[in-house]
Amino acid sequence: MAEEQVTARLEGHVGVVTVNRPPHNYFDGGSVEVLLSAFSAFEADSSCRAIVLRAEGKSFCAGAQFGDDGNGVDADAAMRIYRSAIALFDISKPVVAAIQGAAIGGGLGVSLIADFRIASEQAWFSANFARLGIHAGFGITATLPRVVGLQAASLMLQTGRRVSAEKALEIGLAEKVVPADTLDDEAMALAGEIAANAPIAVQSMRRTLMGDRGALVRAAIEREIAEQRIHFETDDFREGIRAVHERRAPVFSGR
Repeated sequence: MAEEQVTARLEGHVGVVTVNRPPHNYFDGGSVEVLLSAFSAFEADSSCRAIVLRAEGKSFCAGAQFGDDGNGVDADAAMRIYRSAIALFDISKPVVAAIQGAAIGGGLGVSLIADFRIASEQAWFSANFARLGIHAGFGITATLPRVVGLQAASLMLQTGRRVSAEKALEIGLAEKVVPADTLDDEAMALAGEIAANAPIAVQSMRRTLMGDRGALVRAAIEREIAEQRIHFETDDFREGIRAVHERRAPVFSGR
């Protein structure tokens, strides 16, 4: 049940949202809706002043899960997931993400919902869309450049390379790198530090700083959806998915 895959609890003034679809926490339409429901409940709760987003399992989130060859992709279902995700970027409460493992593809997009990312030493990040033969999604083309800058975002997107926790710290994708056994405590400490301040002032400054992020994400997702719908039908996409499942380098044809 999707409801069992995302849990939420309030600790003092900090809401803790946990994604629990181990080992890799792939997302689908149901889990995105439940994640949004948890965030919306904390948004409406005046006693919640900050949110920690965390996950159980090996990966923080490895993105959307495709079939072995990419032939069974439901483009309309994928589009509904992305459109549902838009509302996650409208939450006014500050969000701290605790990244314990890989944040890949759409999972990187999930991590970018947060204002801040605390990474364990085992964490890593990848905008691997080009290696799957598909345009980036989950609003990443709007959110990633705002965090790391256009040049670093372009490098991540065009190479699909794996970015270590230490490299993420260097480029601003992570605020801190900590041992795995202290990750939750460090994320809660940052969220608690934020929550100890005047909530009206914090949320007001956050809205000023975020500016037009929501509008940019909406526009980016519509653009991403249009491109992905085309790419789902290409030989390169099917090759990219096969290569992942066969654990080999893809050989793209440009078709």
